[in-house]
Formats: sequence, structure tokens, C-alpha cells
Amino acid sequence: MREATNSDSLVTNRHRHFGDGAKADFGVRSPAALVYSPRPSGLSGTITMAQEIYQPTDRRPLASRQQPFWQKTAAMLASAGASPNKISIAGLFCGIAAGVCLVFTTHVDKWQRVVWLAGAAGTQLRLAANLLDGMVAVASGRASAVGELYNEIPDRISDAAILIGAGYAVGGNPTAGYLAACLAIMTAYIRAVGKAAGVTNLFIGPMAKPHRMFVVTVVCLFMALSPRSWQFSLHGQGVMAMALWIICLGALVTCLRRLIRIAHHLRGQR
Repeated sequence: MREATNSDSLVTNRHRHFGDGAKADFGVRSPAALVYSPRPSGLSGTITMAQEIYQPTDRRPLASRQQPFWQKTAAMLASAGASPNKISIAGLFCGIAAGVCLVFTTHVDKWQRVVWLAGAAGTQLRLAANLLDGMVAVASGRASAVGELYNEIPDRISDAAILIGAGYAVGGNPTAGYLAACLAIMTAYIRAVGKAAGVTNLFIGPMAKPHRMFVVTVVCLFMALSPRSWQFSLHGQGVMAMALWIICLGALVTCLRRLIRIAHHLRGQR
């Protein structure tokens, strides 16, 4: 009987150690339940650890998740056994390909409009992959903390590839491209710092990731479909350069808004 009592005490101590709902940086894990199973003899027992179930939280609020097309697509991919992490990597390749296409607009003439369309398509496919990886992970029950790395790191690389590529595109400005890429990464960094400090993920704009990619896509379509006479330049800055400066300004405002929200939350905890 003394041995069983010691086991019961161990269960209590371990339960106190894990707490009633440990919260991870990017999601909430269910409590690691400890179960005491007495042996038939009644003289000793065993302790088993229940499997942890990762539940993603603070996802980017996207209305497109509720659209039937994307829900059916995610369900189809999940039933086919598609890997959410591989979808994230596919999105990374789409983002890099979009950036390469934007650079190539300065090296081709006959096929320039086609390359602009390819850049727009790559940018949107990158966003589609960003949407589907999380939806497939939830639908298939394969969400994991490691998946958060696949979700975040390729995003930052894709942002840099597309924005820097836009800087070297026809009518672009390399300085604006590099600055836009740095500010885009900074918006995500501030969001991550806030999350680590206990603030819910801040996806506020006015120039969050979907907004940045929307601006780039619109310019790509404009350059692909409009007459050359419409593709104006203002003080040596082409259409893409002006779009990049708008992204820089919007991203700077986004950084400031997120910092203010985080600081306000932290002051309220005192």
C-alpha cells in the first residue's frame, strides 16, 4: 500500500508541474494528462503520459477560409494525404519564381507581358499555398508546432524575393525593393515579439502581407495588360517603383501601429 501512495503523490506532483493548460508561443497544447493504472495485484501501479494534441491559435483572419472553393480544395488535399509542410515549401518556390519573373522583365522584350503575368500568378499562388497549408493541417489533424516554422520562415523568404525582384523589374527601384523587404520582415518580427510577450498575434495593416502582395499583383497585371503609353514615369520613378514606395510607407505605419498596440497591452499588465 505504501508503494501505491508514493505513486499517487508522484501523479499529483507531475500534474502540478504541467499545470492546467500550458500555452505555447504559437498555439495551445492540451494538458499532458497523467493516468494512474493499478495492476491487478493492487501492490503497484504504472504512470502513462497522454499524447499531446497541438491546437493552432491566433491564425490570420481570412474571409477566404469560409469560401466553399477553398474549403473543398483543402478537404480534397487532406483526403489525398497532402503534407501541410510541403504545401508551405511549394508556396516558397512560387514566391521565389515570382521574384525571378519580375527581375526578368528587364531582360526580355517580346515576352515581357507574359513574364509580368507569370509574376502575378506566382505571387497569388504563394498566397494560395499560405492559405491552404494551415487549412489542410487542421482538416487532416496534422497541425504541429514544427508546422509553424514551415509557415513563418518561407513567408519571410517569399516576401523578400518578391519585393526585391520588384525593385529590379521594369519601372522599379532597387533601393525601394530592398527597403520594402526589410520593412515587411520587420512587421512580422514585431508581431512575433508581441506574441512572445503574451499579446495575441497582430495582423493589422495597413500593409500586412496580403496587402503587400495585392499591390504587387495589381502592378504586374497593369504592366501586362495596359498600353505602353499608360506605363508612365514620375521623376524617374516607374509604376513599380511608386508601388514599392507606397508599400514602404504602409509597412512603416503597420510597424508603428503594432508597436503601439503591444506597448499598450504591456502597460496594462502592470
